[in-house]
Amino acid sequence: MSSSAASSGSSRPAFVDLRVSVGRVSLKNPIIAASGTFAYGIEFAQLVDLNRLGGIVIKGLSAQPMEGAPAPRICETASGMVNAIGLQNIGVRAFAAEKLPLLRQYDTAVIANVFGHTIADYVEVIQVLEAAEGLAAYELNISCPNVERGGIEYSTDPGLTAAVVAAARAAARRPLWVKLSPNVNMIGVTAKVCEAEGADALVVANTYPALCIDAHTRESRLGSTTGGLSGAAIKPITMRLVYEACRAVKIPVVGLGGIEKPADVAEYLLAGASAVEVGTAHFVDPRASERLVTGLEKWCRDENTFEISKLRGALQR
Repeated sequence: MSSSAASSGSSRPAFVDLRVSVGRVSLKNPIIAASGTFAYGIEFAQLVDLNRLGGIVIKGLSAQPMEGAPAPRICETASGMVNAIGLQNIGVRAFAAEKLPLLRQYDTAVIANVFGHTIADYVEVIQVLEAAEGLAAYELNISCPNVERGGIEYSTDPGLTAAVVAAARAAARRPLWVKLSPNVNMIGVTAKVCEAEGADALVVANTYPALCIDAHTRESRLGSTTGGLSGAAIKPITMRLVYEACRAVKIPVVGLGGIEKPADVAEYLLAGASAVEVGTAHFVDPRASERLVTGLEKWCRDENTFEISKLRGALQR
């Protein structure tokens, strides 16, 4: 090897800096396990080194325990899956008493996903969690039906979006992330409403309404008839939503949809995302998030990108 080549090789940084920030929340890397795909986090501790992950969003918490939707709940589709879990969970109080203390031993940001059918439900969940230690932020799921307004989703009505985000902001001292629905005409409008009402970050996006039919039985393949599409099939559509949301607001955006390999992560960051959440990939490989951390570091070395935060919003055209 020539002396110039040796000199060139020795000048490369000794490590890849994967650190990112989502507003006030600092993460060791941009890989976050998505809500509903990683249980309460602690269940994966025997399979995954939780300390390697940037963060964990635990499955949605309601004020009272919920049994969820009837079986079957999952249906495999081309390049993805449709699910109708029905937000089954043990309730916020059981989580705070039984699960959260176990999560505190890990050096990983824990984000609590919060939902409700009334604004008072959202506030109650946050108030219970405010009294507990060990959480980095809240993720507000506003794709739920408002039973006080005939079942319309909070996320599809700017007025309802504003009301639920404002109420959550008033109740929460911790950073507030709002998880948006893709089921809107202009996601930038919803994004701006959330920003105006005090959201610290946005998560884009939730699953896409879908239906899978068994032509032989002439019935839906899901017990609740319809469900939400996720997986690789939705990535290009969600990428556009992330790009548009990032152009509409100044607060950070977390990308979520179809992430399976390191290049997927890079693409979301280039579109403007500050971090990403990994979801459906966990159903194929429970260690998907941890493998992505390792793979992303190698990808950055191969691409001569030694500070991953510099990818954010660097789309050329």
